[in-house]
Amino acid sequence: MIKIVIAEDQRMVLGALGSLLNLEEDMEVIGKASNGKEAISLVQTLKPDVCIMDIEMPEKSGLEAAEELKGMGCKVIILTTFARSGYFQRALKAGVRGYLLKDSPSEELASSIRNVVEGKRIYAPELMDDVYGEENPLTDREKEVLELIADGKNTREIADQLSIKTGTVRNYISAILDKLEVTNRIEAITQSKEKGWFK
Repeated sequence: MIKIVIAEDQRMVLGALGSLLNLEEDMEVIGKASNGKEAISLVQTLKPDVCIMDIEMPEKSGLEAAEELKGMGCKVIILTTFARSGYFQRALKAGVRGYLLKDSPSEELASSIRNVVEGKRIYAPELMDDVYGEENPLTDREKEVLELIADGKNTREIADQLSIKTGTVRNYISAILDKLEVTNRIEAITQSKEKGWFK
């Protein structure tokens, strides 16, 4: 019997997924979580074979939870509406075994779970097409600067926090705008969010 924990913040989806999977003769949903934090503690307590996780959830996102669960012996499958290459790349780094979109047919989910339990990796074909062409062009330092801008910090505050000069921060910002081919900070933040590049 394949033991499953599901983490999904929309109750109706959580209930429907649980009912669907319990109809499968070889599967049993042993736990349901409404956020990433609950998912981690359920996996640690119940030791399921598979944890199916949404990405955007309160407390901890599915990706943060997957990163924490890496190496714990539970195979993680992301089930989301977001076909964003940045999310997908982060999921791969976290050792996620499956990344499926919510508009996939339900029988596909059951067969994907069986495949993942057998040691295979299952990723939505839509993601495979663009994952190679969508690397984040920013350096680690530029990403850090952009995330601080997104947090509402101004040039002086960023300089203080990173212990660099304000002129250096301005250079980073102009490099970010050039690389992302945008004209201002707001567009840079929006584009990075859309591509799933923010932590």
